[in-house]
This record gives sequence, C-alpha cells and structure tokens, in this order.
Amino acid sequence: MKPLPNRSPHRPPEAGASAAPVRQARAAADARRAWLRAGAGLGLQAGLRPLLAPALAAGPLALLARPARADAAALQAAILAWTGGTPPTPGRVRLDIAPLVDNGNAVPMTVQVDSPMTEADHVQAIAVFNEANPQREVIVATLAREAGVAVLATRIRLATSQQLVAVARMGDGRHWSGRADVIVTLAACLEG
Repeated sequence: MKPLPNRSPHRPPEAGASAAPVRQARAAADARRAWLRAGAGLGLQAGLRPLLAPALAAGPLALLARPARADAAALQAAILAWTGGTPPTPGRVRLDIAPLVDNGNAVPMTVQVDSPMTEADHVQAIAVFNEANPQREVIVATLAREAGVAVLATRIRLATSQQLVAVARMGDGRHWSGRADVIVTLAACLEG
C-alpha cells in the first residue's frame, strides 16, 4: 500500500491531486472495523455465552439474588455470645450505611436506636457485627442514660461485600437489632 500524502484524509484533495489514496485508506479502515466487529461479536458469543446463560435464564430476579452466606453461622454465634444466648428482636435499630461503597478502608456508618433514654427505657450498649471481616465485632459502645439520644456515628473497615448487624442492649435486658447489606468494590483489612 502506498503512503498517503501528508494531509488529513478528511479534507478534499487539492486541485490536480488524485483522490484515490484517500478512498483506499477509507476502504481499508472500513474493512478493518468490519473485521473487528465480527471478531468481537464471535468472541462474546463463544466465550461468554456459557457464563451468561444462567443469569439470562433467571431474568431480572437474578439481580435480586444474594450469594450464599458461608459466614452466617459465625456471625450469629458472635451475636449470641454478646447477647448472652438470646437472639435479638428485629426492630428499633436503624443502621445507616451506603449500600455501595467504593473503598472499604473508611466507611461512614451511623446506628440509631429508637429509645426515649429514660430510666424505664434506655440503651445501655450498641454493638455492630459483620460476617466477613477477620474480627466479627466491629465496635461496642456503652451509652449513659444521660446522653439523651442513642446514636453512634463512626467509620469502619470492611473486608468485602457483606451484611452488618447492629444490636442494642436495653436497660431491661432486651436486645433489638437492625441489618444492612453493603457491596464493597475495593476491599480492606485483608490478612495474608
């Protein structure tokens, strides 16, 4: 193939110059694009079809499915150890954390417990547990009745996408809980 003249192929040729090299270059570029498109399509169909077939068969419900929780038993054991063997009742605890986190190194989190913080109904402690970090207990905070509100705000580290559980110990010995799922794109606290 002959080299093109030193000018843009998008400008019309100068008077007296032949337009043939420009047409040849465009035809070659079009042929290359068509070849690449055909190859990319074949690669997608041949290489990814076995991987995508189950997800495509499940349809939109596949997006709602969560992976199996291998560490759910260890998470439940840590919670029961903190509560003295009684499972906490769901409710009264709100765990505010972003559902999608870019970086697991410093994730802002707030735990709020619905309590008037009176003598009869107050929060003694709040604990946050996770299912995938090396240590199941993220934080345990003791609250005084005089605080007036039962709110805990901090930053935590998350090893990977996982479920968090916040448990509140009340003054009468009852335990309440709240849960949140978090997807982490860049993991933190990895051991190895």
